[in-house]
Amino acid sequence: MSLHPRPTHPPDASAPVAPSHSVVGCAMESADILRGQKAVDINHNGLTYRLQATRLGKLILTK
Repeated sequence: MSLHPRPTHPPDASAPVAPSHSVVGCAMESADILRGQKAVDINHNGLTYRLQATRLGKLILTK
């Protein structure tokens, strides 16, 4: 007995396939956002977030 039912027919080859990842909006370079600073404040929906670049080149976003 299987807990997962098998499809009764193969998938339609003409059906659209969802991409493995999606991009919403546009991409920006972190250097364009930080503009030479190690951290910047970002205001969003009435709250302030801080975006920081670490010494290892990673980004941290905190509330």
